[in-house]
Amino acid sequence: MKAIGLLGGTFDPIHYGHLRIALEVCQALDLASVRFIPCAHPPHREPANASFMQRVKMLELAIETEPTFDIDDREQNRPGPSYTFDTMVEIRAELGKNVSLCLIVGSDAFAEFDTWHRWSEILDLVNIIIVHRPGGDLLEQDYMEKLLKRHVTYACSDLNTHACGKIFSLNVTSLDISATLIRSLISHRDTARYLLPDSVLETILEQKLYSE
Repeated sequence: MKAIGLLGGTFDPIHYGHLRIALEVCQALDLASVRFIPCAHPPHREPANASFMQRVKMLELAIETEPTFDIDDREQNRPGPSYTFDTMVEIRAELGKNVSLCLIVGSDAFAEFDTWHRWSEILDLVNIIIVHRPGGDLLEQDYMEKLLKRHVTYACSDLNTHACGKIFSLNVTSLDISATLIRSLISHRDTARYLLPDSVLETILEQKLYSE
């Protein structure tokens, strides 16, 4: 069975940066699919501006033409902070111990991996795909060097033969787009066109999301 990619985020809103990363990872590593997992209650940042269901709706519109993309909205049903560890535990329990799960993480987020809830146990549940811009530095902290020494692989085929425990690094196209920028443009009545799918932008404008 091919590996399943897992991409978490607030997606407030979803934009082409998210979508391009998911597509490139899916194609480069020949994944079965990529699941977008919207965060209900971000533990390390301010609450999302749009509601959970508004963000899910924008995700639905954004991925409706890509058959390898799915949405996993399980975090809306769990109270308290939406910890990645808890979500991975649930998905692993549902899919069994033999299915390869690949958590897609940006290099910036991975640089703070040791601040995540029960971070040292996450590789017991999933593989990690670190996506970063070409030429970007991956590691600085000592703990990361030790972590990579134990878990790194340079063969993408390992992601299909190991259900968890591997770390793989992948260069992706550099798209300097952020949800923060999009929200700022919309709040100042500037155009955010070409930064996110038209269907998502239309919904944002119709519902007056991110408007001051």
